[in-house]
Amino acid sequence: MQSPALVSSHREILYRDGKITPASATEWFDAPRARFILPEVDMNRLSLVITTVLGMALLCSHHALAQPGWFWQNPLPQGNTLHDVVFFTPNMGYAFGDCGAILRTTDGGSLWTALSTGTIDELWSVSFADDDSGTVVGGNGTILRTTDGGDSWRRQVSGTTNTLLDVSFINADTGTAVGNGGTVLRTSNGGSTWVPQESGTTNTLEAVCFTSEDSGIVVGLSGTIRSTTNGGVTWINLPSGTTSPLYDIKFSDSRNGNIVGGNNAILKTTDGGATWRGQTSGLGSSATLRRIFVADAGTATAVGGNGAITRTTNGGSKWIVQTSGTTNGFFGVWFSDTSTGTAVGGYGQISRTTNGGTTWTMQSSGTTISLEGVALANARTGIVVGSGGTILRTSDGGSLWTKQTSGTPYYLWGVAFSDADTGVAIGGSGTIVRTTDGGLSWSSRTSGTTNVLFDVCFGGADTGIVVGQSGRLLRTVDDGASWNAITSGTSEALMGVSLLAGGTGTAVGHLGTIIGTTDGGSTWAAETSATRFDLYDVAFADSLEGIAVGDSGTILLTSNGGATWARQPGVTANMLTGICVISADTALVVGANGIILRSTDGGISWQEQESGTASVLKGTAFADRNTGCVVGFNGTILWKDSISMMLLLPTPWKGSPWEIAGQSS
Repeated sequence: MQSPALVSSHREILYRDGKITPASATEWFDAPRARFILPEVDMNRLSLVITTVLGMALLCSHHALAQPGWFWQNPLPQGNTLHDVVFFTPNMGYAFGDCGAILRTTDGGSLWTALSTGTIDELWSVSFADDDSGTVVGGNGTILRTTDGGDSWRRQVSGTTNTLLDVSFINADTGTAVGNGGTVLRTSNGGSTWVPQESGTTNTLEAVCFTSEDSGIVVGLSGTIRSTTNGGVTWINLPSGTTSPLYDIKFSDSRNGNIVGGNNAILKTTDGGATWRGQTSGLGSSATLRRIFVADAGTATAVGGNGAITRTTNGGSKWIVQTSGTTNGFFGVWFSDTSTGTAVGGYGQISRTTNGGTTWTMQSSGTTISLEGVALANARTGIVVGSGGTILRTSDGGSLWTKQTSGTPYYLWGVAFSDADTGVAIGGSGTIVRTTDGGLSWSSRTSGTTNVLFDVCFGGADTGIVVGQSGRLLRTVDDGASWNAITSGTSEALMGVSLLAGGTGTAVGHLGTIIGTTDGGSTWAAETSATRFDLYDVAFADSLEGIAVGDSGTILLTSNGGATWARQPGVTANMLTGICVISADTALVVGANGIILRSTDGGISWQEQESGTASVLKGTAFADRNTGCVVGFNGTILWKDSISMMLLLPTPWKGSPWEIAGQSS
């Protein structure tokens, strides 16, 4: 059997006080395809950077070429849900989450290092037996192990594909992991081998805590509590007095421990788990508590849904609710001393206290609203639109995204520019807003409809098309200043549109609907589709070559201007929602579960790129072959460009704050 592969070794992205900086520039430099966009650059510094990076890239270009170069611009330091956190000292800690996310800090959270883990499975829980030896468990039976304090992680063979939700090590060798379907795994050799144990239940086991090599307790759904006194050889049922799901268990010593769960459940034991009594959290009766940190027999902090934090300093006789400043759920909490603690949760949020929770300060930043569309005027300037009339603008390659006043509360579904200054965003209730100053200001335009408008495209300086609900189709010939209704010939919702400068265009929509125009959108005719799945977007490289994407991984190709379409089978089963044709041969497609697909042969074959997120991705745009942006749900903004692939910085020498200016989450 092949030995487990080393899945991480110092491949890092650093996030400090709202900025991203490189830990190792060489691993992200694509030498054969690098293209430089260098406004406002100190040329002496540039020369030094290029010389250094090029020299180092020659040594490791084989590794660099494998990197897709996508990195987070929002939220920061990243947007994946974080499930667990651990600190060794007030400054040194780790956070773990979805898409294999492991973040490390050595300064109390001012700087976070994103480690590459070699997995895209969610990571649910971690247990460190000492400063060096730690184990993480997660989805699909994932187990990762470090013996050097987190510098590197090795995959271990778990023997199961069940999700593992918690792990407890009593020393560097002896540990137990639990998960779905009553799964219990045991190791006595640091994870070299894991042996399944019979738990006596098929209920999902959410948490495990051992106080010695022999004595441990597991908790789970339906109020499940089971204990062992022989290292898991046998497990016996303990009465919990509740049928609520129990999500976490922690002991401060062999006798004193707490359990938290759904429906405001807090249970306390003072006899090693033989008996449990309920306590009042101070939260509402429907509150869900997901994690607890027990500092000693008297002091504990629990966190959960809707930003809930509650704390006791008297063994639970009284729990005091604390103000977190967020409504996003927390899933993990850790205190390095009685005053200094960190809570982590949904959308990658990280919150810190240095006074025992009297106040909590958010260390993560950025909006978490859904984003739908993106347009890039050039490699530095872009617009993103989304929920609640949101318009975000960057003029420095994404170092700073600034919220603009859209003048509408409606969901904005799409945005397009005819030139660097003039653009249109469209959305709910027939909303059309227009800018003539590159997105700095926006004014409402009359659409003549209350239908939802889903997409917009310009085919030159003056002519543009908007498509929407119930086959709605609008056309402008004055750069978006006014719009007129055009007969589309269909009542199906039209979700995506493409229009070229020569006047050829295509719109796609529900049930595989495809219509085309050859006169700049004045008239439209139905085309024969190759699918009945909904189509969400379409793009053309020229008047003949086009690609449409949609539900269930649908990818349609045409090489004759839409006269016929052929489906490309077997690429993916994920819903595909957005496409950008970058050049005659190169296209990028995005969709559900964070999927990014790239083709370099006109759509005949596709290669998946690692996005680093499981969020639904909705839109993508490229300013040139190397500079692109992807947006999606949960505030996701991803970016790539040539300099970023070297340095992981879209504006490596300006140092602007990485935040959504004026935007609250």
